[in-house]
Amino acid sequence: MEEIFLDVQPRQESGKSAANRLRREGFIPAVVYKDGQEAMALKVSHHDFIRMMHQHHVENIIISLRVGEDKKQKVRTCMIKELQYDPVHDDLLHVDFQEISLTEAIKVNVPVVSKGEPIGVKQEGGSLEHILWEVEVECLPTQIPKNFEADVTNLKMGDSIHLKDIPVPSGVKVLTDPESVVFQVSAPMKEELPAEPVEGEEKQEPEVIKEKKELPAEGAEEEVKPKDKEKDSEKDKDKK
Repeated sequence: MEEIFLDVQPRQESGKSAANRLRREGFIPAVVYKDGQEAMALKVSHHDFIRMMHQHHVENIIISLRVGEDKKQKVRTCMIKELQYDPVHDDLLHVDFQEISLTEAIKVNVPVVSKGEPIGVKQEGGSLEHILWEVEVECLPTQIPKNFEADVTNLKMGDSIHLKDIPVPSGVKVLTDPESVVFQVSAPMKEELPAEPVEGEEKQEPEVIKEKKELPAEGAEEEVKPKDKEKDSEKDKDKK
């Protein structure tokens, strides 16, 4: 296991304005948590932390935080618990560390990666679907796998790999359901095109619904329109 050191300094001030001032000075506000103890407020060099992120896969790495000045430094063994980013500019705003013991098992999520190109993709035109991206495990911090690797080379169309099919290192207990599907090769999705009209087939016009005329109720006299009244009067004159 590679040992990673990171120099940090305690900080006394808290609050939004103090945090913004630290960022302008080139620091990232941070906190170290430990079960049963009060959290410790820290500040870490933005340059040093970003360089560490570029050099290492920061998920599940063990970091030795050297807190304070050289002669009074106290080393705290930690893992990164959470990274907080600005939702607009994507700048790193805050780091949460979790202090751990190297002799006590912890629960972490380990990524799953594929190896090779499936037969079902290369020869049959299928597509490889990555279903399960992380696996929850329990182990000592020093035994955390970098990732789980699944060989998908022999997968044909319709084949799949379950979690139980992937080798697990000694000392690592898998907590995720072993029957979970991790990878599968599926047929490519076909785009459905609108049906073309058949030659000679007439296009059906939409039916026009006419408003029905309401009939007078039984026994009621039908209303006579003005024009009808004029015709009736002319007929009476002719009779006379």
